[in-house]
Amino acid sequence: MASTSGLSRRRGAGVGASESANNSSTQSSDSDAKVVSDPRDLQMEDENKTQPRFTLMEEVLLLGLKDKQGYLSFWNDNISYTLRGCILMELAFRHRIAMVKDPNRRKYPLADRYIEVISQKLTGEVLLDEALKMIGSTEERMSVGQWIDLMSGETWNVMKIGFQLKQVRERLAKGLVDKGVLRTEKRNFLIFDMATHPVTDSAVKEEVIKRACTALISRSAGSSPNLAEQNSPVAYQQLRTVAMVCAAYAGNVLENALMYLNHEMRERAYNKVDELLNDYSVFPFGSNASKSEVAGKDLQMEVVAAVLNVFTKMDSIL
Repeated sequence: MASTSGLSRRRGAGVGASESANNSSTQSSDSDAKVVSDPRDLQMEDENKTQPRFTLMEEVLLLGLKDKQGYLSFWNDNISYTLRGCILMELAFRHRIAMVKDPNRRKYPLADRYIEVISQKLTGEVLLDEALKMIGSTEERMSVGQWIDLMSGETWNVMKIGFQLKQVRERLAKGLVDKGVLRTEKRNFLIFDMATHPVTDSAVKEEVIKRACTALISRSAGSSPNLAEQNSPVAYQQLRTVAMVCAAYAGNVLENALMYLNHEMRERAYNKVDELLNDYSVFPFGSNASKSEVAGKDLQMEVVAAVLNVFTKMDSIL
């Protein structure tokens, strides 16, 4: 094909070293030769420009990890459930899932409204892709609340136990090891050894803490959480920060970010996160919420609101 049309595909495979060299010399002398890029590569490159380096789940996990010990508090019962909610929000931010477009859905509470897959394109994040395939694999429509329960393993239906996402915290930690933020060590806990993941790149965690604190001590509830990021190409930067701090609050790890603030500032931060939850756990978002990032993506942002609505009902924040 390439020899007759004068085109050389960017995704060529199966060409030997000598043949490749010969083709290269031939094409360099051919003034009509063109290089064609695969449209899928261009689409992925465009999407990568608007996707953050770290997922919501990874940022929340980072806030919960003890820097030197490399593990979460043994008394934290909420983090696992919260991380499953973060998976749904991340998929909504990445335009993979949305609420089912049905006018009658407004008759039901947010958490009871059905969601569906709107794009099966993989994200490149293992946990997100696994969840995406699960949601798309069933013909039965299920709600935001149901999916968080199922992925957390909270079901009595043995036919749906296969929807549980297992070892989420460990897999997220290993992903952060691959990204150079954590390292893996073995630690002895009396009668057993356990893999721990101390922080290697403290600058990454410090940035997450700074963004959380800035969002929670700013005077205006609807203002941008981080002025330095207003020109960031990352899509939904403000809403992602709101989702992160609310998830950290629900997962009982937000206090790790606020420990650097004085008592008065901490009280202001906790009052602010209550305001954010009130504004962003309803849809359309409350009066103090920023609407600028929502336009045209209502069904996807409704999923985010529904997850935050589920978080408001968790024992940790009642």
